[in-house]
Amino acid sequence: MKWDYKLALLGTLTCLPLMSCTRVSAKGDPAAADLIPVRVDRAVSQDVPLEISAVGNVQAINSVEVKSRIAGQIERVNFTEGQSVAKGQLLFTIDRQLLERQEVEQQAELERDMAIEQQARAVVARDAASQKQSESEAEIARKLGALGVISGQRMNQLVTTSDTASASLHSDQAAVEAAVGATKADRARIAQTQLQLSFTNIVAPIPGRAGAVMVNAGNMVRDNDTTLVTLLQLAPIQVTFGIPEQSLPEVRRLNTGGNLIVEVSNGNGPTFPGQLVFIDNTVDATTGTIRLKAVFPNTDSALWPGEFLNIRLRLQVEKARTLVPESAIQNGLNGKYVWLVRSGIVSVAPVTVQRSYQAPSGPAQAVIGSGISPGDTVVTKGQLRLTPGARISLLDTPRSTQ
Repeated sequence: MKWDYKLALLGTLTCLPLMSCTRVSAKGDPAAADLIPVRVDRAVSQDVPLEISAVGNVQAINSVEVKSRIAGQIERVNFTEGQSVAKGQLLFTIDRQLLERQEVEQQAELERDMAIEQQARAVVARDAASQKQSESEAEIARKLGALGVISGQRMNQLVTTSDTASASLHSDQAAVEAAVGATKADRARIAQTQLQLSFTNIVAPIPGRAGAVMVNAGNMVRDNDTTLVTLLQLAPIQVTFGIPEQSLPEVRRLNTGGNLIVEVSNGNGPTFPGQLVFIDNTVDATTGTIRLKAVFPNTDSALWPGEFLNIRLRLQVEKARTLVPESAIQNGLNGKYVWLVRSGIVSVAPVTVQRSYQAPSGPAQAVIGSGISPGDTVVTKGQLRLTPGARISLLDTPRSTQ
């Protein structure tokens, strides 16, 4: 028994230092266990554009399907598909031999008819002189017949000769007119052939980028039939997009003071500014949207026909608005609120959120109407463990007030 007692006493004395050490460790930093780690950010004041976001589709302002205006065989393709071409640049050449032979034949016919016309005019000149003389002799015969100097038969012969010469002259003049008409028809046929010869050189009607070549040298084409190549004008270029019909009155009102600014981007890439140039005349009843068009310089061909882009239609710029990250906004029974940090202690601050704003880079921001001021620190992550009056530890550094 004595030895059992001594052993028990020894064990108790051995445990006492350990228990004492455990209590000291727990009391070394009693507040550390109460701190809740959170991320915070500061409310800032900055100018915020009032914008409408949408998705738009890039379209070429001008698109031309190049076709041949005459039938023939493609002799040469004078460009490379995918190449940028200038207005008036030669694209295709069609074989000219048949038309050139036709022009030579028509030129020969013109020269023949011109010779006939000259001959007819010479005949007219000769018959005109003869008719003048016959008419003078008939006039003298009439006077002499009236005086009884010559017989009536002789007078009638001379008058008949004058009438015959006059009819012959009219006939010759009609022949001249026919010859003139023939030469005019010859010249018209030659002009038509020369026009067709000009069509053998197919040129670009607009500046733009050439698509795939649909025919090769040696292929036969018919007039206004096969599309040889499609040209798209890339600079400037347009983007079409739709906005809700509720925004139409404001857009129309602000656009009367000058074309509104439209910005496009393809995600995380750069943004490109343009101008609103068209508002459609009717609302789409199936979607409740109205179609708009904006034009962009696109001098570097960054916008490509057919692609879809993010659209920002800037209506106006609101000055000195209070912004916080949207992750700071919480929803409660009484509305929206944020956790406000002062001296390491959080409290609930009810706020009114007017709208969201997505900057070209960075997280989405909430535009605050009331409840907090620029420079206030709010919790952006870790709100689930918070209660009013809780103490926090910071996991990041708030951004500086802008």
